[in-house]
Amino acid sequence: MLVTNHVLSGALIGGAVRRPVPAFLLGVASHFALDAVPHWGKWRNQRHFLCVAVPDGLAGLAAIGALAAVAPAGWRLTVLAGMAGAALPDIDKPTKLVFGWSPFPRVVDDFHMAIQREEPRRAHYELAAAAMLGATTLAILRKRR
Repeated sequence: MLVTNHVLSGALIGGAVRRPVPAFLLGVASHFALDAVPHWGKWRNQRHFLCVAVPDGLAGLAAIGALAAVAPAGWRLTVLAGMAGAALPDIDKPTKLVFGWSPFPRVVDDFHMAIQREEPRRAHYELAAAAMLGATTLAILRKRR
């Protein structure tokens, strides 16, 4: 799943949960749940992966900033915690690219790879997930205001 969708799901969790620590932990769990759902992936090579991953990473960062700004002040920390937890498991990708290693134990990386249900022609799944997660997240955050 694209990191932007993980961020959106984390914000949704943060908007629904009252405390930051549970939001963070549920965000991490949501990451693995979303990665187990069929989604876009199986890139031809690293260059193709980066053509998708770099814009997605930037969109994910923009989503973090926008959703933190939209979140009511009393919920902002919880929303940020949910987003951080949901995005955290994918930190292995930039650290592998830049430093050549993953910050996670091998068992975590192996599990993360084993649950992936990726195929090259599933971009429409990612877009549908983004639309649903984004709309639901904004509705939840507006309700909190």
